[in-house]
Amino acid sequence: MQALQAQTPNLSGEWKLNLARSNFGSFPAPLGITRTIKQEGLTLTMTIVQKGPQGEITSQLTYTTDGKPVTNKMQGGDSQSSAQWIGDKLMIESSREIQGATLTQKDIWTLAPDGKTLTIDSRVTLSNGGFDIKQVFEKQ
Repeated sequence: MQALQAQTPNLSGEWKLNLARSNFGSFPAPLGITRTIKQEGLTLTMTIVQKGPQGEITSQLTYTTDGKPVTNKMQGGDSQSSAQWIGDKLMIESSREIQGATLTQKDIWTLAPDGKTLTIDSRVTLSNGGFDIKQVFEKQ
């Protein structure tokens, strides 16, 4: 008997943040975020354009979804990350140094059954505590 393999969703496409459906808690919300995602095999590449009061920041990130560690260059330093599928959800765990403190982040990505809404639930932890962020993106 052949084992059934879980089908992982394809996250490729352009995704725009829906601010009204997102919750940044005590963290200042951006003016907007667009994520352009390309998913091929185990490789997930992403261009993130985030708009805020100080202007626009563009980040290029690459992950492998097999749980192997990767390093991404971020504004303010490198981020050590790993990504893996947990059923049909993508989990990305990252850590980086910010102003002498370690910031860790655990993201759970969930694609709605219709493929048009991507929800990213994040737990961000610093030495003085943590907070949760919920970002809801809509496919363009």
